[in-house]
Amino acid sequence: MSLDAPTPAGVTEADIADGEPLVEVDDLKTYYGEGGLLGGAPVKAVDGVNFDIKKGETLGLVGESGCGKSTLGRTLIGLEQATGGSVRYKGTDITQLSKTQLNEMRQDVQMVFQDPESSLNERMTVGEIIKEPLDVHDWQTPQDRRNRVRELLDTVGLQPEHYYRYPFQFSGGQKQRIGIARALALNPDFIILDEPVSALDASVQAKILNLLNDLQDEFGLTYLFIAHDLAVVEHVCDRVAVMYLGNIMELGDSQELFDDPANPYTLSLLSAIPEPDPSVRKNRITLRGTPPSPRDPPSGCPFSTRCPMKIRPEEYQDLEPAVWEAIEVFREVLRERSKVEYSPTEQVRQLLGMSDPYDDLDDILAEEFGDVDVPDKVQQHIDEAVSRIRNGDPESAREYLREEFASECEAERPELHPVGETDRVSLCHRHKSGYDEPNAFVDEDVLGE
Repeated sequence: MSLDAPTPAGVTEADIADGEPLVEVDDLKTYYGEGGLLGGAPVKAVDGVNFDIKKGETLGLVGESGCGKSTLGRTLIGLEQATGGSVRYKGTDITQLSKTQLNEMRQDVQMVFQDPESSLNERMTVGEIIKEPLDVHDWQTPQDRRNRVRELLDTVGLQPEHYYRYPFQFSGGQKQRIGIARALALNPDFIILDEPVSALDASVQAKILNLLNDLQDEFGLTYLFIAHDLAVVEHVCDRVAVMYLGNIMELGDSQELFDDPANPYTLSLLSAIPEPDPSVRKNRITLRGTPPSPRDPPSGCPFSTRCPMKIRPEEYQDLEPAVWEAIEVFREVLRERSKVEYSPTEQVRQLLGMSDPYDDLDDILAEEFGDVDVPDKVQQHIDEAVSRIRNGDPESAREYLREEFASECEAERPELHPVGETDRVSLCHRHKSGYDEPNAFVDEDVLGE
C-alpha cells in the first residue's frame, strides 16, 4: 500500500506480530452539527474513546441502540470524519489522509454494513457489486476478477447463477452475504463487521460466524465485531468493549468480562440476556428512563443519570433505597422537562399563562413520593424545589436539587481504572480507593425480576 502521508519507515503487515496493535484509537471524537449555521450544542456520537485492536483478534463492540457503535466503526474506516483524536492503522493516522489515500487504504480495511438494503446498489447485478472493488483497484485481469467473484459467491453460500441477479431478488440474509463477499474481495486484513448476522436466522448465523472464524484463521484477519446480540459476542470475540453514550465504559477479555462485569452499565446490560432455562431464576437490573441526548450528555459519568449504583453524598448514605430512587426520578423528570423544545404557539400560550409545562406536578409528586416515607431532611429540600417550580423558576429548582443530592458521579468525569486479573479497564468512580466495587452493590435494592 502506497501512502503519501507520513508512515513509520518499513512498517508492513509482516512487521506486526500477532497480538500487537494493528489499529490504535486515541481520544477519538465524532461530533455532528458543531459550528453549524443555527449554532447549538453538537451531537457527541463518539466522545473521546481510547482502545486498540490487536492483529488477529476479534474485538466486540456492544451497547444500546444509539450509543455510537456504528458511527465509531464508520469513523475507523474514514466514512465519517473524526472531529478530534486519531486512528492509527499500521502506524498511519487515517484521519489525516486524503480521499485518494483513503481509497488506497481500503484495499486492506473493509466494512460489512448493518443494513444490506441501503448498502447495495439495486441497479447493479450481484456480480458487478462484488467485482466493483476489484475494478476500482484494477485487480489483475477482467477474467481473474470474474473468477474471484464466483469463488466468493461459493464462499458465502450463494450459487453461481446468482452472479447475474439483482439485489431485489434476494432475501435480507442473502443480501448480507453479498455484502460479506464484497468486503472479502480484496483480501483485506482488517474488517469492521457492523451487525453482520442480525438479518439472518439462527442456523444461517452459525454458518456465517463459522465462515468468518475460518477466514480469520486462514488469512490472519482482524475483526471489529459490532453487535447487539451479547450471546454471539461472547461466543466469537476475544475482547469486548462496552459502549454507552459515545463512551467506552468497560474493555477487556471477553470471558472475564462476561463472568465478572466490573462496570455498573456492563452489569445492567448483561442482566438483560435471556435465560433459556425457564426453571432458572434470573435477576434483572431495570434501568430507569432512556439515555440522555448526545447533545446534552451528563457532565460527570456518562451513566450517572441512570446508574442504580451511583455514589450518594455522604449525608445520604443511609437513606432508604426507595426514597433515593424517588429523588433520582424526580430530578430526571425536571432535567428532561428542561430540554423540551416547545413550538412557538406553545411558548406564547405559556407566556400568556394559558399553559403550564408543570401542570402535572402534583401527579408527579404523588407518583414518586406518595408511597414512601420521606425523612424531614429530604422533604424540606423537595418542598423548596417545588416552591421554586410554582414560582416559575424550574431551572433554579433543578440546580437546587443538584447541589443538595449530586455526588462526584455527576460532578467529575471518571477515569478508566484497571480492574480484574488481566488488562481490563472500567470507567467508574467506584473503582477508586475508598469505595466498594460496583457489583458489591448488586442486591435486592437494585435488582428486579
